[in-house]
Amino acid sequence: MTALEVAKEAAKALSSKKGLDIKVIKIDDVSVLADYMVIGTGTSSTQVKAMSEEVEYQLDKAGVTVSHIEGYRSNSWILLDYVDVIVNVFSNEAREYYDLERLWRDGENIDISNIID
Repeated sequence: MTALEVAKEAAKALSSKKGLDIKVIKIDDVSVLADYMVIGTGTSSTQVKAMSEEVEYQLDKAGVTVSHIEGYRSNSWILLDYVDVIVNVFSNEAREYYDLERLWRDGENIDISNIID
């Protein structure tokens, strides 16, 4: 799978668990950190965890293994590192506080309206 396909599959997984305000941002031109940043919001700590687990499950089924996971204990921000794609699942409060969209505003927003609910 290409990095874009991984990012889109992650976005679909977030959407399948009713994630809110899902974004895929292409950052390879502005950072060496990754090629894509995926961001989604859950309305509770339980939903944040369920969304993260669904991303991991769906990508694992597709043959893509997570490299590193951070934040499972807090359940307000869980980060799944797939090397070329970083998936961030936030609570509302954490997303507002960290404001990753502002940090990656020079990246390119990818239209995913045709793949998510």
